Amino acid sequence: MTRPDLADRRGVETVYGAAEDSILLADAAVDDVSPEERVLDVGTGSGYVAARVAETGAEVVGTDVNPHACLKARDEGVEVVRGNLADPFRDGAFDVVLFNPPYLPTPPEKEWDDWMEHALSGGDDGRRVIDPFLDTVGRVLAPDGEVLLLISTLTGVEEVRDRAGSNGFDATVVTEDSHPYETLLVVRLTRRDD
Repeated sequence: MTRPDLADRRGVETVYGAAEDSILLADAAVDDVSPEERVLDVGTGSGYVAARVAETGAEVVGTDVNPHACLKARDEGVEVVRGNLADPFRDGAFDVVLFNPPYLPTPPEKEWDDWMEHALSGGDDGRRVIDPFLDTVGRVLAPDGEVLLLISTLTGVEEVRDRAGSNGFDATVVTEDSHPYETLLVVRLTRRDD
């Protein structure tokens, strides 16, 4: 049963729960994160990824624009800040930044206006949230830090790599999981040595 504060007036679910994409990102992050690292889980949603990573002993904080997601993540024991992407945080604050963005390509005429749309729809090309993230994540990343970004083949893997590259990052695939209509990939972004 959905808690009243996690659903809108129509009883529609308002928080994206853990699914294959969240599990893939969490597994990759748990294998990658060290106990002493400071980790930001952008778009934390239910807090699943952040809670799993916190089990490693890392210091983890989540952020989300959805107030319902912030409540849900707090219920899971995640320290969370309501805000857009990494905007609330200071420069160089994190060793690792994790992000499972909204990535489903959705034509404007098919979009709906609720919190689940914000969690799922990536706009026309699937990169409506990914591109601004890539343009700004470097600010909060420690000099030797890294990003683990979940993407789908539906979003255009080469386009994401190109955008990351134009922001000074090298991109390598850490893991992937094939499904009938897409392949999910976790991509590690590290600052390019220039």
